[in-house]
Amino acid sequence: MNTTQTEALISMVAVLGLFVLMVAPAVIGILRDRRLDRQIRRAAAGPARGTAPRRPARAA
Repeated sequence: MNTTQTEALISMVAVLGLFVLMVAPAVIGILRDRRLDRQIRRAAAGPARGTAPRRPARAA
């Protein structure tokens, strides 16, 4: 492997690293939104089967 190939490899790794750093927050945000959407849908569907309704807190 000569100097030109080594420089090209280092540059390619640097570009891929920057790409990952730029895309990672967007992917994390998309995954978080999907999780929240699932939770909202589950809450809108009503209580799960086999669970007792929660009692409201009593005032002191």
